[in-house]
Amino acid sequence: MRRERGERDDERRDRLLHGAAEPGGDRALDMLEEVGAPYRMHVLDLEKGEQKRANFLAINPMGKVPAIVHQGTVVTEVAAICLCLADAFPAADLAPSIGDPRRGTYLRWLLFVPGCLEPAMVDRGLERPPGPPRSLGYGDFDMTMEVLAGALTPGPCLLGEQFSAADAIMGATVRWGLLIKLLPERPELLAYASRLNERPALQRSMQQQAALSGRPL
Repeated sequence: MRRERGERDDERRDRLLHGAAEPGGDRALDMLEEVGAPYRMHVLDLEKGEQKRANFLAINPMGKVPAIVHQGTVVTEVAAICLCLADAFPAADLAPSIGDPRRGTYLRWLLFVPGCLEPAMVDRGLERPPGPPRSLGYGDFDMTMEVLAGALTPGPCLLGEQFSAADAIMGATVRWGLLIKLLPERPELLAYASRLNERPALQRSMQQQAALSGRPL
């Protein structure tokens, strides 16, 4: 939680991350470390149900984390948080600018996570029978894995050499899925996760999560 030289106190107070100390990490925290923006963190105890209490429901009526207050605006949904931070801090070079032809590819894979990958993982984790492919936005789990592996194969990142906010959210989801055995240990996924684990910003985020949770890295 660094403070940039010359930053006013009110600027630091305005960037507040509401999160939880979870073994899988916090994708919004990863992004804050990637952009290098000073911030404060409010840690909620999910086991005590603090995310369902009135003071937090006033921030996110869904009662889930993460949520961030940036420039006086509450942003929820981790994909939206990553998009917001990437565009708010262009110097970090985490998003192609509007007009850049790579912008479409960037948005495609960033939104693939909540639109396809996460629902497929939830169905697999709950051992739900597959539904009609026409009724599901991601088709089925196996198709999602094939598309994911294909996106990661060229490497090293989703946009080639450039790491972006799409990798921040995709990488964290892939790492978590591999950790809890919801994703298959395909070489494409393992290699991608291993590459991203070397990023200094991710290592800082993981160290913070370990300190908050009391669990080793």
